[in-house]
Amino acid sequence: MGEEDEGDAAFSGEVDLPARPGSGLVKPKYFNRVHTGYEWSRYNQTHYDSDNPPPKVVQGYKFNIFYPELRDKSCTPSFKVVHDPESPDGSTCLIRFHAGPPYGDIAFRIVNKEWEYTARRGFRCVFERGILHLYFGFKRQRYR
Repeated sequence: MGEEDEGDAAFSGEVDLPARPGSGLVKPKYFNRVHTGYEWSRYNQTHYDSDNPPPKVVQGYKFNIFYPELRDKSCTPSFKVVHDPESPDGSTCLIRFHAGPPYGDIAFRIVNKEWEYTARRGFRCVFERGILHLYFGFKRQRYR
């Protein structure tokens, strides 16, 4: 069973953050993707096939956030994963990006799963040429 019809789709799960009045901070531009695909677990292999596939699940995200006019070039933009107050069951969390003036913070709602941090599996967190690249996938659950 191959992983077919998988791919990236545009993602804009942006969350409005409270802005300080009169701060003059601008929101950075971004280009984000969500990686979805099929999980061919034993259950799904038994109950589904390629003509009737299982539901797609989120397998990872790619965040590209543009900071071309960052004032302090020595300060690297950062991210923080925080609890989502709108998710009582904990199924989602917020990823918040912070860079400093003239840019305000920006946050996105993502699926709350454990990340895969190896470069071999696609993890990348780099700030180059004014763009913060954060790519990560989720760990796969192995059932026995």
